[in-house]
Amino acid sequence: MREDIEAVDREFEAAMKAGNALGLAGVYTTTGQALPPNAATVSGKEDIAAFWQGAIDMGVTGVELESVELEELGDTAIQVGHFTLKTADGSVADNGKYIVIWKQEDGAWKWHRDIWNSSNPVA
Repeated sequence: MREDIEAVDREFEAAMKAGNALGLAGVYTTTGQALPPNAATVSGKEDIAAFWQGAIDMGVTGVELESVELEELGDTAIQVGHFTLKTADGSVADNGKYIVIWKQEDGAWKWHRDIWNSSNPVA
């Protein structure tokens, strides 16, 4: 299970590097939700792709995900980790922590609920 989940995280990182918003949305379940900081919940792959396209358009070109804790509960898993967002010149745009609730969908692990927030102080 851990290898499968880490492979999906690498898929998300690769999609961000490629500027592929549809690929980013592809790691979510059909009924997946992103819960970004200071914004409304984003539901469904189409709206999730549009959300991530907005991040790409703002200059985010890379993401690094580091899983810190992973617990499997049948067809659900809970992951706690750290993220780093980067811009084209390699500088850090943001870093923080996240929780992903994973679900199995069609035999594959997918992000079902994705919530994150910055570890940086408010400007």
